[in-house]
This record gives sequence, C-alpha cells and structure tokens, in this order.
Amino acid sequence: MEQAPSPVAGREPAAEPTPDWPPWFAFAGFFGALLCTVTAVGLVAVAAGVDSSGDTPPGIVIAGTLIQSVFLLGAAYVLARSVTPPRIWHFGLRRARLWRTIGWAALGMVAFYVLTAVYGALVQPDVEQDVTDTLGADDGTLGLIAAGVMVMVVAPFAEEAFFRGFFYRALRTRWPVAVAALVDGLIFGLIHFSFDGAEGLLILPPLAFLGVIFCLVYEKTGTLWAVVGMHAFNNAIAFSYQADDGWKIAVIAGPLMLVACAVIPRLMPDGPAPLPPPERGARPDAQLSLPVE
Repeated sequence: MEQAPSPVAGREPAAEPTPDWPPWFAFAGFFGALLCTVTAVGLVAVAAGVDSSGDTPPGIVIAGTLIQSVFLLGAAYVLARSVTPPRIWHFGLRRARLWRTIGWAALGMVAFYVLTAVYGALVQPDVEQDVTDTLGADDGTLGLIAAGVMVMVVAPFAEEAFFRGFFYRALRTRWPVAVAALVDGLIFGLIHFSFDGAEGLLILPPLAFLGVIFCLVYEKTGTLWAVVGMHAFNNAIAFSYQADDGWKIAVIAGPLMLVACAVIPRLMPDGPAPLPPPERGARPDAQLSLPVE
C-alpha cells in the first residue's frame, strides 16, 4: 500500500480547494426550492381553511416565509453535498478581519443609498413594499415582534446563506464577478416582487442594486457575516419606516444582529476563502460526483 508523501519541512500544507459547484446548481436550487415552497404553503393554507379569494392571514405568510427559508437552505445543502460533503466555510461562514470587513460593509451601504437616491430622483417611483403589513406588523404587539424577527433576523441570514453563500458562489465557479453579481442581483430582486401590477416593477432596480452590492462586498471580505449584517441593517431601517412603531423593535433587533455578525465570526475557526479567484478560468472537465460515505 502506497503512503502519502510527507509534507516538506518549512512549507505550509496546501489550502483545501473550493468545491466545484457548477452554475446550474444555482438555478436548480432556486427553482426547486420555489416549487417546493409553493406546494407546501398551498397545502398548509388548505389545511388551515384559508379563503383563497381574500387576503392571506399573517400566520400563513410567516409560515410560508419559514418554509421558503428551509427549502432554500435545504436545496443548497443537498446540491452542495452531491459534489463534496459541505463545510460551513463553503458558504462563507468563516472568520475575517474585523475592521476591513466593517469598512467594506459601510462602503457598500453608502453606495446603495446613493444609487437609490439617484434612482428615486430620476424615476420617482410611487410604490412601496407591503411586507410588514402582510407579516402582521400592524396586528398588535405580538404581530409587530413576529414581523420584526422575520424581517431583521430570519430573512437576512436565510437569504444571504442561499443567494450569496450558495447561488452567487455557484455562478462564480465559471462566470466572472460582474456577470455573476448581476444575475444574482436580478434574481434577488425578483423574489421580493409582489406581482401586484406593472408599477411594482419600479421597485426592482433598487433591490437588484442591493443584491449586486451584497455580492461585491462578499467578494471583497470573503465572509457571509458581512452581508448578513448589511441585510439586517437595511431591513431594520425599512422596518422602522414601514411599520407603525417598528422603530421600537428595530432599535433592539437591528443592533443585536450587527453585534452578532461581529462577534460570532470571532468564535468560529478560520477557513479558506470560499470564492474562487476572479481570474480562475472555466473548468469544462469538472464532473458531478457523489460523496463517498
């Protein structure tokens, strides 16, 4: 039996390579999770006796959001495992330099707000998202708290783990940064579109901007925690503005999420960079393989 060669003294062991997730993984995971979510939420609504001709109760919307999060993360895990057993750093959950990460995150948020302000001045879209209403933020204190947790805690982590940690990561295996970020941003914007009329399309560009900026900050920092914090910060501001008394929840949940995104990485082991180098070329010979137990 052959033995593995011993490492040469004075040399660091080779870094573990990033897993080769092909771009089609991104779309398969997204549409597969979407189909499963629609089916599961429909079954839940029928079992709860919801009238399809009226407004969807907030409890069903919250359940649907949680179900969607589970299916998105589940799809990412199953597809990633078909290549190699996934590790948390594959999805960007790793340590990174604190102040460098904060700097890029702050720059990204400033860029987003400047772009949004310019877009608003040029287009003047007369449309607002009604996410807080559909989640029941106006249905008393309990509804406000539940909606706040969904908007500022659940959504930032689940969406970033899928859209940046998996979707963008799969696109970056073959595609250049700009193309992968643009496609990711467009899909990210579409999933937040309520399909309530043509005017609602005017809100898609700012959401796409945000998705693209998240990708670029993730690219620069190499940690998902940076964009989870940015996502939570932006949602906290939006929740304060859109929900009556939303600021009362946002001033607690928002800072707590930012602190968590700064502290949790300090407690995690370091890992290799989750994204392939931008100059890495296509690998047409890569094949899908099943992990050996």
